[in-house]
This record gives sequence, C-alpha cells and structure tokens, in this order.
Amino acid sequence: MRLTLAIGLLLAGPAVADEVSFNEPGNVLISDQFNNRALEVTRNHRIVWSFGSNDPSLCNPGPHAVIAPNDVERLAQGLTLIVGTGTATCPDNRVIVVDQLGRIVWQYGQAGISGAGPNQLNVPVFAIETPRHTFLITDQGNNRILEVDKRHNVLYQYGPTSGPGALNSPNSAELLRNGNILIADENNSRVIEINPYRNNKIVFEYSMGLNIVAFASRLPGGDTLITDSGNNRILEISPEGETVFQYFTNRGPNSNPSPNPSNAVRLAYGATLIADQFNDRVFILTPDRHIQFQYGMTNVPGNGPNQLNAPYNAVVIGDYTGVTRPPAQF
Repeated sequence: MRLTLAIGLLLAGPAVADEVSFNEPGNVLISDQFNNRALEVTRNHRIVWSFGSNDPSLCNPGPHAVIAPNDVERLAQGLTLIVGTGTATCPDNRVIVVDQLGRIVWQYGQAGISGAGPNQLNVPVFAIETPRHTFLITDQGNNRILEVDKRHNVLYQYGPTSGPGALNSPNSAELLRNGNILIADENNSRVIEINPYRNNKIVFEYSMGLNIVAFASRLPGGDTLITDSGNNRILEISPEGETVFQYFTNRGPNSNPSPNPSNAVRLAYGATLIADQFNDRVFILTPDRHIQFQYGMTNVPGNGPNQLNAPYNAVVIGDYTGVTRPPAQF
C-alpha cells in the first residue's frame, strides 16, 4: 500500500485492504497485558507482528518474553517500545525497544529485579521516546517520573515524597509541546501538569469526580483527554475544567460491570481509540458514539483469534494526535 493511500485511509477511518502489513499507518498496536505480548493488528483483525509468548502462565522475562506489558509505542524505523510491568508474583521491571524481528536493541531496568538504583525500575507502566532521543519513564512502584538517555544516565527525575506534588502510583507521563509534563497521578485520582523548568511547579490540576486516573493526554485544541478508570469512563475536559465529552465503557452489551478502561487516545479524524481493560477489547469510537472497529470479544478473555486478555493500551500507527511524537530517527 502506498504511503499516501495509507494516510488517506487513516484520516478517513479504518483501512480494509488485505495487503496491509507490518508498520502500516492505520494498524493498531496493542499491549495485551495478561497474554504477555504486544501485537500489531490490521483493521481486518489480522495479526501482522507480535512480541512475547501469548502464554498467560509465563513467568520468565527475558530476551524474547515480556510479562504483563502495560504500554507499547511504535518508534522510528519500525522499532517498538514495550514496558514490561510484570505482576506481583512475576516482576519484569524493564523498558525495552525491540526491532521487527523481536531483538532487543535497548533496555532500561533488569528482568525480575525491583529497585530504584542505577538501571533499576519498580513496576514501570509507561514510557515515551522524547524528541531529544531520551526516554521518559513512569516508574509507578517508585512513585516517580524519570528521564534517561540511551547510555542509562538519569537526566531528570520527578517524585517528591510529600507536599502537593507528591505522586501516588503515577500511570503515565506525556511530554507536552511547551516542555511541560502531563501526569496521570492514578491513586491521587488527578491529572497534573508540571513545569520542569520552574522547579516542577504544578501549572494545571484536575481532579473533580475522578477515581483512579489511568491515562491523560493533551489534545491539539487544549482540551485534556482522561481515562477515568475507576468510573469506567473516558472524559474530555476544557482548559477551564468543563466537560466536553464523556463515554462510559460499561454500559454496552455484554460489558463487565467494572471494565476499568486503562487508555484512550484521540485519533486524527476525531474518533477515540479505547483500551477497555477488563472487557478484554480495544475499540474505536466515532464522534457520534458508534463502534467503528473492535479487536477482542467483549468480556471474553482469551488468547485465540480475535481475543485479548486485559489489554492495557493501544495506539494507531502513524497517528500521534495529542501524545508525544517520537523523533524521526532512533
């Protein structure tokens, strides 16, 4: 498929061509948490790439395996950033970058080792590659956000232990265009924006009615899109804190009463891609609230065709609306 055609399909909605293959714009990249894998699927439900075991019972994080990934992002040159969050009984604690063949080309953190020292993490849940070719990692178990370079040097760290800026199990951190950092402070049930150049001053905070914030991103018009997991909803608020849009993922047919959606991103053509965690599905919701695409059967966990097991995040390849765009070269 030609790139121009692929971009057109991305903006217009789901691609339907059978020849769609690895790293095509419009494909959906998913962190299939409890199947211990990351996978890329076409809009026709065909898996064109995966990393991991597809074995829910696995407990051996290593060069070809990841445990309970919470985040997956596509970088330049077909590379994929994967966060191995692990579980209470089987820690992973790695942020890895893998190539198309599944070879690890960069890693921060050590398999099965929890800590806060050099090259150590404790339940990492989210990561991005910044425009300056560093990595911003949300290290949930250490209640911190840290920036590391490719040589494993820690360049920046945020995680006060007391005061209004103290974090409680942060779940994501996006680098905004203005240089600020937008944090989903999960167990504080709030979204904060900090200015790292002004002593990490909190310049924006929203918490009204939120319950367990899993993810937040800043949309091009200035609104903030929030995954309000404990309330089973996706919420968009204006800079003034007014509700612009909300959608409850537990009100549809066959839904789990508490699916706890874990990620939602706005797409370029106005639809919203949602990782509906314990409904075991990823779906695209149009602005008029119709489900345009779904991978995974609602509330049916599994590892067979068109099945997921608690997917934690999803992104559309080639669409970085509202989130940090990685640099053109790794």
